[in-house]
Amino acid sequence: ALEAHLIAWMGDIADVRIHGTTGERPIDRFTRIEAASLQPLEGRPPYHQIRELRRKVHAEATIEIDTNQYSVPWRLIGTSVTIEISAGMVRVFQAGVEVARHEQASGRRQRVLDPGHLAGIVGSPAGARHPASPSSIAPAPPESELLRPLTEYEAVIGGGW
Repeated sequence: ALEAHLIAWMGDIADVRIHGTTGERPIDRFTRIEAASLQPLEGRPPYHQIRELRRKVHAEATIEIDTNQYSVPWRLIGTSVTIEISAGMVRVFQAGVEVARHEQASGRRQRVLDPGHLAGIVGSPAGARHPASPSSIAPAPPESELLRPLTEYEAVIGGGW
């Protein structure tokens, strides 16, 4: 109802009254000066659409956008990053440097992962292929000294709980 009211108001009142600044009817000015300058868009969007966001990297080396999770290099866990979403791509920047790029997920609650981002995290698949360079295989991470039975930690602090 509001839209119909506004269309009628523009056609019956706003476009046909004498404008106080220009001294002429807006519809006449549009027809004489502006209408000839308009060009068809031919399916192009009327402006370049870029969505820019800031996110903190989660403990699982992901950022969340519209319920979807995208991986970033694990070394960025806990830091804030800038995200640009444009033309179906999600680009992640840290201090102005692109650190990750993914195709934008079309659904919701999806995880878009690059195994190379997780190399070095305990429990990440050893030898996972990196999508950017399918022929390179990440070497298995060295055995961490933190990977030991909990009983050893209990012995250090004085026994079990």
